[in-house]
Amino acid sequence: MTTIDSQKQYERMIRSPIPRLVTSLAVPTVISMLITVVYNTADTYFVSQINKSASAAVGAIYPIMAIIQAVGYGLAMGGGSLSSLMLGQKNDEQAHRYATTAFFCAVLFGVPVAAAGLFPLRGFLRLLGCSPTMLPYAQPYGRIILLAAPMSCSMFVLTNLMRAQGKATVAMWGLGVSGVLNLLLDPLFIFKLKLGTGGAALATILSQTVSFLIFLFVFLTGRSILVLHPNYIAKEAAVYRRIILTGLPTICRQSLGSLSAALLNVQAVVYGDAAVSAVTVANKVYVLVRNVVLGIGQGFMPVAGYNYGAGEKKRAWQAFVFAGRLGSALCVICAAVIAAFASPIMRWFSSDAQVVAIGVNTLYFCCAVMPFMAVSTYVNQLYQCLGFKAPATFLASCRQGVFFVPAIFLLPKLFGLVGVEISQPAADLLTFFVCVPFMISFYKKQIRADSR
Repeated sequence: MTTIDSQKQYERMIRSPIPRLVTSLAVPTVISMLITVVYNTADTYFVSQINKSASAAVGAIYPIMAIIQAVGYGLAMGGGSLSSLMLGQKNDEQAHRYATTAFFCAVLFGVPVAAAGLFPLRGFLRLLGCSPTMLPYAQPYGRIILLAAPMSCSMFVLTNLMRAQGKATVAMWGLGVSGVLNLLLDPLFIFKLKLGTGGAALATILSQTVSFLIFLFVFLTGRSILVLHPNYIAKEAAVYRRIILTGLPTICRQSLGSLSAALLNVQAVVYGDAAVSAVTVANKVYVLVRNVVLGIGQGFMPVAGYNYGAGEKKRAWQAFVFAGRLGSALCVICAAVIAAFASPIMRWFSSDAQVVAIGVNTLYFCCAVMPFMAVSTYVNQLYQCLGFKAPATFLASCRQGVFFVPAIFLLPKLFGLVGVEISQPAADLLTFFVCVPFMISFYKKQIRADSR
């Protein structure tokens, strides 16, 4: 990309009306996030047609996927947020350095993770809550996911670097192609070729590889403002430290997501494979809405980063407010729709009456707190994208760590299976109450004080 292209993008990010700008970035980003959900939801749907143990097994593998995503998304958010700030300050060379360093770190991290896939997984999967009936389905799925870790991690980084420079539409199309491919390959590999759960994992990884190659082509052919080149790999420890610290909230959020999923499986399996399967499916639906919320947030983050870096703090705050209103309205609508159609949604995934009954209850609890999801998410993202590392890391740790871990141990003891079902919604509600004071504090210290 030329300097003129960079200057045009800079002018667009700090001059365009906030609602139009955030929407233009949020819509393709939301679509991208929905496509990401397609990977997991398609696997859940097709695998659930095998039996409930296979469906539960895929849910039990989520902690492994979350570990890979934790580092991949962490480096992606660290490199992407810092690149946005540098582009806002018109320091393109430093932006290239952050982007390139984050990408190569992702590749290097994935190598030892992939090596882990060459070893027996049975003992590890038992720790994740897999019952003996789930293990034959969990092992082939988990092995393929691990072996593809270098590509998966680096794909997450490339996707976010696209969004960081305001090219959310390119990210959408790249993920869209692989999303359609995943839907086509799942039934082919699982049923036609009789590869079972291993076929579901293979379909996901091949589809992600297509996205990776599309994004890499964009960067290597000069169609990106950010440049990836070995010459930009940082030699200073400070660059790595800043990328990691800026991405730490995401790493904590995703790592705790892995821990919480494992703990949820361990507590649910006490009530049988049906409980694990039901909670897994209900969480997929919940995550679908959460990913839409995250997509809107990732639409406002580059806008906030560019403008904060350029000294336009009020515009950064306006982007947050607009995203908060839009996301909250969406959450209210989604909560109403999911609650009204909870039973048909569960029956679409499973015909097992016990799975449906448990899943419907779980969805009701999720819908009760869904309207509060957007605000707590965007407060966390606001602190992160502007480089406030300590508060961003704390807020990111609340939902699936600070509040969820005690809840998943305490509530099942008090309420049995219902305690398992309400653990995540309870943690989400408490996270909202914690985020509100942080939002008020940010406005007073960064926006109102700066305008005096």
